[in-house]
Amino acid sequence: MKFCNKCKHIHNDEELMCPECKKPLEIIEDENTPVFMLSAQGFELSRVRTALEDNGVPCDTAARKKNISADAVTGYDNSEYDLLVPYSAYEKAYDICVGIGAINEGEAEILDDDGQPVPKVKSATEEFEEMSGVKRTTVRIISAILLIAVFCIVIWGTDYIMEIFKHLFGN
Repeated sequence: MKFCNKCKHIHNDEELMCPECKKPLEIIEDENTPVFMLSAQGFELSRVRTALEDNGVPCDTAARKKNISADAVTGYDNSEYDLLVPYSAYEKAYDICVGIGAINEGEAEILDDDGQPVPKVKSATEEFEEMSGVKRTTVRIISAILLIAVFCIVIWGTDYIMEIFKHLFGN
């Protein structure tokens, strides 16, 4: 594998120049060479660092651009940082980042233990977002009517049962 000594991104062996910063690529010779994992800021950066360190993956950060004025005004460092990991731990770090949702593999196909693709299951929010506005409004109105009907049945049912008890044990 090759990497860019300036931006620390990993590239294929066939590439000669880094597409990001236009510098010549070097072959990774030392397994401890820091390589780029992802860019993050604030809580997300802390979350990813903690997950990596908890799994025994050493990591370091490098500031992309220090935003001093915002830090002075807000008291919060909202600068973007590059998270770097040793080349020897890159695959493990990548798997951890995908597992916690820090890296989105996009439309990568998930395989089960037999190597067969696992069918994708839509969540309720994905199905809700696919509804048209008219259908969503109709569902809401019907749900409200059914809720009122359930309350009425419970109240009338309780009254009916109380009347039965009054007649059985009443005065």
